[in-house]
Amino acid sequence: MHALIVVAHPDPQSLTHAVAARLAAGLTESGHRGEIADLAAEGFDPRFNAADIEGFYRRAEAPADVLAEQARIDRADGLALVFPVYWWSMPGLLKGWVDRVFANGWAYDEADGRVVKKLQRLEVHLIGVGGAGRRTYAKHGYETAMKTQIDHGIFDYCGARVLTSELLLHTRPDEAAAQLQTAFDLGRGLFAEQALVGAA
Repeated sequence: MHALIVVAHPDPQSLTHAVAARLAAGLTESGHRGEIADLAAEGFDPRFNAADIEGFYRRAEAPADVLAEQARIDRADGLALVFPVYWWSMPGLLKGWVDRVFANGWAYDEADGRVVKKLQRLEVHLIGVGGAGRRTYAKHGYETAMKTQIDHGIFDYCGARVLTSELLLHTRPDEAAAQLQTAFDLGRGLFAEQALVGAA
């Protein structure tokens, strides 16, 4: 099976990129494939623009770069987003990618005042990399807020199933190795549910 791993971090030497690489390595070890989409290196424009608005209202086809991203997702059996936590959410580059790519008509439809969820086949894995301890997240309710905003607010709205919603949190550099091992283990198990279904 094939997973599209979308990374949004401008520094290729970052822990976020290392986590994405380990996720892909775990996928490979379990007999699957991972394609890494590095939004920063690819120069994806996250700005929702006039052409996107025309696409939203169905007055024109979506812009070519959006169609290309939608096609990448359509080719994948699973989607993994790997991102640093900025201000208790995903960075602007990734949010702009979601804003533009998960478009009306492709990710969902609005018909007769109802939302038609069009991504019910899509399985999503969310991996946020954060530089604060779990107690901080729990104390202020950040993890719950992020799940409400991202897991439910974005993906459930489109019908996509979030199978993994993981925060890899660290406060010291020596904790990075454990985060990388977790990413590798997540990669190995990314398609475990499908394997169980296939064996039944």
